[in-house]
Amino acid sequence: MQELLEDSVLLQCRVNDKPREEFIHPTKSLLDFLREDLGFTGTHMGCMTGHCGACTVTIDGHIAKSCITLAASVQRKKVVTIEGLGEPDSLHPVQSAFCEEAGFQCAYCSPGMVLSTVELLSENPEPTDEEIREALAGNLCRCTGYQSIVRAVRAAAAQYLAKQESQK
Repeated sequence: MQELLEDSVLLQCRVNDKPREEFIHPTKSLLDFLREDLGFTGTHMGCMTGHCGACTVTIDGHIAKSCITLAASVQRKKVVTIEGLGEPDSLHPVQSAFCEEAGFQCAYCSPGMVLSTVELLSENPEPTDEEIREALAGNLCRCTGYQSIVRAVRAAAAQYLAKQESQK
């Protein structure tokens, strides 16, 4: 455990299913905590105003923009970054769908797009294209026209439904 610094607070939370206990400055953003203190650089730094979605994570299962979230606000909560979804040799189904459908070009927006898709499909396993676009509205991609991204979400939804059918 880190040394207590003046004006620091003890943050206890779970990040990617591992318990974390760190002393942090009370004004530190969740983005900086994840990237600088824990090394989760898959959470990207973009606009720093919560508009682009590159810094998206989930907090207790709901998407959040880590650049505008105080790290101290995740006290005793569960945070998942893009690194917490799958492993390089065992991708999460949403990650696989995005790869198979060439959902990204530069992939800078991928953490936000993927985590937003995971949340969407957990709440609505059969979204319409309009619902997909609405769920992804908080994520900007400057490389694509979003068609490949919507196609990837549809493919992920089909995988989710097939898995549910096979479990019946």
